[in-house]
Amino acid sequence: MRFDFTPREAPKPAKMTLTLIALDRPTADFAAVFTRNALPGAPIVIGRRRLDEPTLGAIIVNNKVSNVCAPGGVEASEKICAETARLLELKPGQILPSSTGVIGWGLPVEAMIGALPSAVSTLTGGSILPAAEGIVTTDLYPKIRRADLGGGSIVGIAKGAGMIEPNMATMLVYVLTDLAVPRAELRAMLTRAVNATFNTISVDSDTSTSDTVALVSSGRVPGVDHAAFEQALTTVCRDLAEDVVRNGEGVRHVIRVQVQHAPTAELARALGKAIVNAPLFKCAVAGNDPNVGRLVQAIGKHVGAQAPSTDLSHLRLTLGGIEIFANGVFQLNPAKETALVAHLREAELYASALPKDGVFTAPISYPPHERCVEIVADLGHGTASATVLGGDLTHEYVSENADYRS
Repeated sequence: MRFDFTPREAPKPAKMTLTLIALDRPTADFAAVFTRNALPGAPIVIGRRRLDEPTLGAIIVNNKVSNVCAPGGVEASEKICAETARLLELKPGQILPSSTGVIGWGLPVEAMIGALPSAVSTLTGGSILPAAEGIVTTDLYPKIRRADLGGGSIVGIAKGAGMIEPNMATMLVYVLTDLAVPRAELRAMLTRAVNATFNTISVDSDTSTSDTVALVSSGRVPGVDHAAFEQALTTVCRDLAEDVVRNGEGVRHVIRVQVQHAPTAELARALGKAIVNAPLFKCAVAGNDPNVGRLVQAIGKHVGAQAPSTDLSHLRLTLGGIEIFANGVFQLNPAKETALVAHLREAELYASALPKDGVFTAPISYPPHERCVEIVADLGHGTASATVLGGDLTHEYVSENADYRS
């Protein structure tokens, strides 16, 4: 349900979409993982409380306003939950709120309450696509992933394009299943799945105040194999996580970093994120310039500051399968330079366009392919590994975020 409103903090017209996800009946089997940002939004504060409730019946999501540290923010979210509950004949504690959008603005409570009846009246048991479309902000396209298992399914939708480095973007993810998995197991599985997927991506290294991953089971299909369920859940989350990166604000290249033979899993993941978050290297990738000195710099910077005892004498790096560093020195020549440029261009989602009226626009609605800039960093000692996804840093990203509120 989309409606017009005027933010009290910036008196100019704006549009908000309310998205309602409701179960046929409340369930005790639900889980959620929230941001670790120390200044979370009011829906996060409430969501953590909801985890102690006996059942959950619905999720209400709004975009445009994130309701973070706004005066009366918790009370505002609770009012929305109470009215949603009244319309659905539920209890306020059975409603999970989510908000995304501008940080610092308060919710237009009266306008939202006025729009809720229409949101309820449009509930259907059909396609999840309207919900996937409703939760987006700067996303170019909705994100939906599905896995079928044992007579049931797991379906997930995600919103996220900027302010993405989940540390559990602005990232909202809702995963729904009819497969019966008890509450305790469901929560343990979601935590593991999030750590293996959403916590291994970064668009811009900024952890949102509103990150939420929720998982709800209706329990209609019994007898599911728990190991198979967790594997399918992790696959859905991994696919959604890559979709978020591929849809990152201004992202023209997805960068996949595999760190191998590291002393610890923590170092492997941290080093992967250090690479995909390195501004100068991200800019080089955006320009299809294999300036691999920036890659080596980023690795040395992270290890020197965070893990100085790490031995890098056996470090071997490849870009697009081409060896670029080994035995402590670069392994470069003109033929490799040509091949590296070709790899970057093949991974490009779209070519940079000159701005029109000062605004960059991405000339795509859906990604034309799923190729990545492929980097392997082999530390040469240890058994731990990690795969991290990130994106380049483009003119489009700067333009999008310079004018985000206007």
